[in-house]
Amino acid sequence: MKAVIEKPGTQRALTITAAVLLFAALIFPNILSRLTPAGFVRIPIEGAVLLALLAVLPRKAQKPFAIVAGTLIGLLVIEKCLDMGFFEELNRPFDPVLDWVLFDDAFSFAVDSYGRAASIAAVVAVIALVVAILALTSWSVLRVGALVTKNRKRSAIAAAGAAGAWGLTFALGISLFGAIPVAARSTSTYAWDRAHQARAGLRDEANFRREVQQDPFKTVPPAQMLTALQGKDVIFTFVESYGRSAVEGTALSPMTRPVLDNGTAELRKAGYAARSGWLTSPTFGGGSWLAHATFESGLWINNEQRYRNLVASDRLTLTRAFRDKEYRTVSVMPGATRAWPEGNFYGYEAVWDSRNLGYQGPKFSWAPMPDQYTLKKLNEIEYKKPGRGPLMVEMPLVSSHTPWAPIPDYLTDWNSIGDGSIYTSMEAEGQKPKALWAEPKKVRAEYGKSIVYSMTSLINWIQLYGDDNLVMVLLGDHQPSPIAAGAGASHDVPITLVAKDPKVLDRITGWGWAEGLRPRSDTPVWPMSDFRDKFLTAFGQQTPAS
Repeated sequence: MKAVIEKPGTQRALTITAAVLLFAALIFPNILSRLTPAGFVRIPIEGAVLLALLAVLPRKAQKPFAIVAGTLIGLLVIEKCLDMGFFEELNRPFDPVLDWVLFDDAFSFAVDSYGRAASIAAVVAVIALVVAILALTSWSVLRVGALVTKNRKRSAIAAAGAAGAWGLTFALGISLFGAIPVAARSTSTYAWDRAHQARAGLRDEANFRREVQQDPFKTVPPAQMLTALQGKDVIFTFVESYGRSAVEGTALSPMTRPVLDNGTAELRKAGYAARSGWLTSPTFGGGSWLAHATFESGLWINNEQRYRNLVASDRLTLTRAFRDKEYRTVSVMPGATRAWPEGNFYGYEAVWDSRNLGYQGPKFSWAPMPDQYTLKKLNEIEYKKPGRGPLMVEMPLVSSHTPWAPIPDYLTDWNSIGDGSIYTSMEAEGQKPKALWAEPKKVRAEYGKSIVYSMTSLINWIQLYGDDNLVMVLLGDHQPSPIAAGAGASHDVPITLVAKDPKVLDRITGWGWAEGLRPRSDTPVWPMSDFRDKFLTAFGQQTPAS
């Protein structure tokens, strides 16, 4: 086979292209808002170092080095792209050790929102993009290396000049566009941070094993636990993506505050009182199971490694504390579509999910069934069963799950819900996710509508079906993604305790929570991991061991 002979003009164009691609890869940011022309008017110190190494390496070592260096640079570009997506959805960077499991959920979400064919096409496109990035960065370093081999002395001088210019601009703190310094070292510091993050994750596993065993309630006898809730039915309800932004955000509070304030008044007429506070969730924009695990276990569960280690332990959960008190412990999970072995760890006697809740209506994008159906079904399967004993339920409601389209209508006649067939025309006529997300400015409003729907359903269920022994704890699992929560949103979520018996609320007077369904801006904020111990202490007979 004859070698391809490049014309001088073609050689020059290809070499310039390779140098530009390599420069762009070294400067490439990991936050979408920084992907601007101004962000590329910089001097990367890594470029000077790479040029110097190519200039001094022997000819035999140069090609293997170029391939390895190009591949590593390409991998960093790919991880920065992942960071962009994670920052946009979860308000945090991608974890190269622990976050791979989330891609399965992402694919399922894409299928629910855009269909299987479109989702598969997107996966193929992503794989092709990954291959293209790795190929281009490797080729770029090889191409630049070939030029350096022919001009070693000039390349060494160029590397020294670039390093000198970098050092001068760094020492003087020169920046041409706002706070962006001309002297860039983003690639090296980024690689260091990611290596440090991976190492810290490995160390955290050993630390977490010790944390699991440090349980102040481990030796407290069941007879002394939850004594102040004797005869009560306790329901812990998570409202998907119900974050602080929904209550206080200027774009959302005009929609949600009337529902919460009117709901407080309506519940008061029905004999109920409510107290509300704030919890800081360990997750943001997704990962609801991490919040549930944190809430139940009293440990900070902010990644998959901690979650897996937790469910493999014998840590006391809120559910098992109730089970030890001879409560019937039930999980109602309308969003679950397959077996959930972790239920054994938590201590549930029964798990109701999308497969056995009897729903015959359509899915509303990600949500297998509307919240109002789930709440009505709770009456039939557990809450209104005659002759039952005390009941503890954990119930995540999912109608406010992204992508917030279509949203079901609230039905004033609860008896018309039936098996859910009534929702068929509602789903068909509702807004489709693809159409909504084509206009991002409208997404936040639709998120607000979904919270209004979920909270309306929940408040009215309490009013219509709750009895004197009901104790309801309702809270958000995490904030919505930044497109709905807004830039700079905290990890805080509202939490509310509703009860008819004043003795129940007397037990939490010291918490400093606000009256009603809406916490105030100055209401105390706790880490979500604090709730288990505070709850068990408030409603138990004995102070836990220190």
